[in-house]
Amino acid sequence: MARSPALLLLLSLGLCEYGHWAGHLLHRQGQVRFRDSTHPQMGKRLELECVGADSDYGISWIRQDKDGTLRFIVFINSLSQATFQGNEKARFEVRKHGGIYQLVVKSFKPEDEGSYFCVLNNNRMLHFSSGQPAFLPVTTIATPTTAAPTTQHGITKNDTCLKTPHPGSPAAGRERRRAGLCKWNSCNILIWVPLTGTCLLLLIALVVTVLLCQRTRRRRCRCKR
Repeated sequence: MARSPALLLLLSLGLCEYGHWAGHLLHRQGQVRFRDSTHPQMGKRLELECVGADSDYGISWIRQDKDGTLRFIVFINSLSQATFQGNEKARFEVRKHGGIYQLVVKSFKPEDEGSYFCVLNNNRMLHFSSGQPAFLPVTTIATPTTAAPTTQHGITKNDTCLKTPHPGSPAAGRERRRAGLCKWNSCNILIWVPLTGTCLLLLIALVVTVLLCQRTRRRRCRCKR
C-alpha cells in the first residue's frame, strides 16, 4: 500500500483538506531546488532535484498550482521505476542518481507553473519536502509615448490671411481687419473675373459690328455712283 502512487495522492489531498490531522502525520524532510537554472524559461527544459529525502521506497513528485490544487505527477521507487499519472510521461522525465531524485519538465509552459514538492512515505508517515516555486518571469510592456505637437514656423507675409486672430490680444483688431480685407479681396476676385470676361466679349462684339457697318456703307456708296 505504501508504494501505490494513487494512494499517496489521495492521502496527500485528504491531509490537506482535513488540516487537524496534519500535525500528527506530516513531517518535513528533503529539499527541492533547481538543478542548473535560477528560474524557468518559456519552452525550455527545467530540471528539479529532491535532496535529503532518504527513502527505501521511493518518492512522489507533486505540484501545487496557483489556485492551491495539488496535482500528482509521478512516483519513482528506489529502483528508478516510474509510474506516471495519465499522460504526464509526455511532459516529464524522472530519474534517480544516488540519493538524489530528479524531475525534468521537458518544455516549460504556463500550465507547469506552481510549487513543486517531493513526498515520501516512511514509517507510515508522509514527509513533504520544502516547496520550490517555479514561475515564468513577468514581462513588462512599455507604454507608447505620444509625441508632443509640433508648431509650424516660417509663415511669410503672404500668409497673413491664414492667421487666426487670438481673442484678447492687442493685435486682435488688426487681425480681424486683415481677415475682413482678405475676404473682401476674395469676393472682388470672384465678381470681377467673370465681369471682365463679359466686358471683353461685349467689346469684341461691338468692334465686329462696327466693321460690318463700315463695309455695308462702302458697298452702298459704290452702287449710287
